[in-house]
Amino acid sequence: MSYELIALLMFSSMMLLLLTGKRVFGAIGFVAAAAALLLWGDGGSEMAFSAAMKLMKWYPLLTLPMFVFMGYMLSESGIAEDLYRMFHVWMGPLPGGLAIGTIFLMVAISAMNGLSVAGMAIGASIALPELLRRGYDKIMITGVIQAGSSLGILIPPSVVLVLYGMIARQPVGQLWLAGAIPGLMMAGMFMLYIAIRCRLQPQLGPALAQAERAQISRQEKLRLLSAGLVPVFIFLSMTGLFLLGYTSLVESSAVGACAATLAALFKGRLSGKVMEETLRKTLAISCMFMWIILAALCFGAVFDGLGAVRAIENFFVDSLHLGPWQILILMQISFIVMGMFLDDTAMLVIVAPLYIPLVGALGFDLIWYGVLYTITCQIAYMTPPFGYNLFLMRAMAPPEVTLRDIYVSVIPFVIIMVLALTLVMVFPQLALWLPQLHYGG
Repeated sequence: MSYELIALLMFSSMMLLLLTGKRVFGAIGFVAAAAALLLWGDGGSEMAFSAAMKLMKWYPLLTLPMFVFMGYMLSESGIAEDLYRMFHVWMGPLPGGLAIGTIFLMVAISAMNGLSVAGMAIGASIALPELLRRGYDKIMITGVIQAGSSLGILIPPSVVLVLYGMIARQPVGQLWLAGAIPGLMMAGMFMLYIAIRCRLQPQLGPALAQAERAQISRQEKLRLLSAGLVPVFIFLSMTGLFLLGYTSLVESSAVGACAATLAALFKGRLSGKVMEETLRKTLAISCMFMWIILAALCFGAVFDGLGAVRAIENFFVDSLHLGPWQILILMQISFIVMGMFLDDTAMLVIVAPLYIPLVGALGFDLIWYGVLYTITCQIAYMTPPFGYNLFLMRAMAPPEVTLRDIYVSVIPFVIIMVLALTLVMVFPQLALWLPQLHYGG
C-alpha cells in the first residue's frame, strides 16, 4: 500500500470516528496511535510518548490556564456585569448605543478570556434580555452578540492562537500581537455597521428615553465608570508590562490571574462558590485543550513520517497546476465548509498536519496564516446550517428568538468578516506590523 493511500485511509477513518460523536481528541489520538503501531510496530508507540513530553516541556502552554482563570474569575464574580452596566449608561443615549456597547463588552471579554463561548454566555445572559426589553430589533441584536462573541478567538489572549502556535511551532506572543489589529479592526467595522444601520432605521436600536437618562446622576455615572474600568485596567497593565519587557508572556498571564482575583477580593465578591466555579471551569477547559494538542502532535508526527504533506503539495502544484494564492483560497473555503459541522479546535487538529507545512512550503508567513485561519474560523462559526455559534445562541436565547431569526441575523456580520479576511489577505501588514514592531523584524 502506498503512503498516499495510507494517509487517505487515516484521514477518512478519523472523519468517520468524528461523525460518531466521540471526543475529538479520542478519535484523532486513536487513529494516530493505531496507524503508528501498524506502520512501525513497537517503535511507533514512542510517537505518543514523544508528543506528550513535547507538550509538557512547552513552557508557553502555562499561559492557557492562567488566562482562562482570569476570564472566569471576572465573569463569576460579577465584574463583567459591572462592565456592561457602564457601557449601558454611557452609550445608551446614542441610537444603537446599547448594541455598540455590547460590542465593546465583547471586546473586553475577549481580552479577558480568549474563548468565544465566554462572550456568548455573558452576552446571551446579560445583554440580550436587556436589549430586548428596551425595544431593540431581535434579529439585529442576535447577530451582534454572535459576531461579538466570535472576537474571543482572535483578540489576545486567544486560546485558539495558543493551540495554533503549539501545532505550527510558532511563538504565541507574536501570534497574539498579530491578532490584535485585525480583531480591533473587525470590532470597529461591526460598530460602524450598527451605527449607520440604526441612524438610517432608528426603530432597530432606540436610544434611552430622556426620562430614564435624567434619573442617572453624574455621581452614578462616575461610579459605574470606575467599576467598569477595573477589568480594562487589569488587561492594560498586564499587556503593558509584557510589551515594555518587564514580564515574560507566562509572567504576564500570572499577573492577570492575580489581579483578577484581587479585584474580586477588594469588591467583596471572592466567595468559596466563586472560587470553586472558576477553578472547575478553568480545569475543564485547560484539560480539554491539552488532550487535543497531544492528539494533534501525535497525528502530525505520523503524517510527517508518511510524507503526506509533500504528496499533497505535489498534487496541487504539479498535477492541478495551481498557484500559491489559489491553493490558499481553497484552504480557507475548506475551513468554512468544515466549520458548518466542527468547532475551531477540531478543524485545526484535523487539517493542521496537511495545511500548515504546505503553507510554509508555498512561501507564506505562518504568523500571518494563523490570523487568516482564526478569522476563517469566526466565519465558519456563524455559517448555516450548523455553525457552532448558531446553536450556542439557540440554546441560550429566549423562546421569542427563533432559529430562523438566528440564521438571518448573521448575514451582514458574515459579510463584514469576509471583507476583513480579504483586507488581511491583501494587506498582510495589518497582522504582521505589530509583531515586527515589538520583536524587531
